[in-house]
Amino acid sequence: MLQASEDQPAPAYKRVLLKISGEALMGDQGFGLHPPTVQRIAQEVKSVHELGVEICMVIGGGNIFRGLQGSAQGMERTTADYMGMLATVMNALAMQSALEGIGVFTRVISAIRMDEVCEPYIRRRAVRHLEKGRVCIFAAGTGNPYFTTDTAATLRANEMACEAIFKGTKVDGVYDKDPVKHDDAVRYENITFDECLAKRLKVMDASAIALARDNNLPIIVFSLDEPGGFRGILAGQGTYTRVQG
Repeated sequence: MLQASEDQPAPAYKRVLLKISGEALMGDQGFGLHPPTVQRIAQEVKSVHELGVEICMVIGGGNIFRGLQGSAQGMERTTADYMGMLATVMNALAMQSALEGIGVFTRVISAIRMDEVCEPYIRRRAVRHLEKGRVCIFAAGTGNPYFTTDTAATLRANEMACEAIFKGTKVDGVYDKDPVKHDDAVRYENITFDECLAKRLKVMDASAIALARDNNLPIIVFSLDEPGGFRGILAGQGTYTRVQG
């Protein structure tokens, strides 16, 4: 049941999927995990969980290994992608540890079976975890090479009947060009899936956007570096871009 208080209206969504990159867990480091950053993101997730929102997560693996980069350096693509999937499992376990350390029951659910460390993906079981108030972290992408964690996030969000995907990034929305490099970059308040594809805006990869479009699943792009941003946006506050049909 969605909870509200005098200073916090009831959140707009009952069940959402939070997609973050592996690089978001690096902090200021150039590689790997930065435990204080993982803890900070876990606190953000907890603050939304306390509102009664059911939360799924998908975390990339680029802070440990990126399949495309391995492939570009001569590694066989399928092998490189499987290595990237294993990196996402490592990140998921780190986030599970951080969440459970602050009292949020969490399940890591992997598309590749590794029963000693996490559960295999069974849709009905995952839905039941959400109904019981557990955070579900979906790891190992779709379990198939050639698909990114963006596509995995959109797939799982549809399977779990999520009402929106929240894409946490380093900037507060979708811009017409890189705001870090261009001072005159313009942020979109709302944009359609087709515009994202036509303008090649780097919201998610094309297959993920197409899958979201075909299932009318909105994507909300916001800054993960803004304290309280995830919780605020669920209450209709803060700065973000809404991608929809």
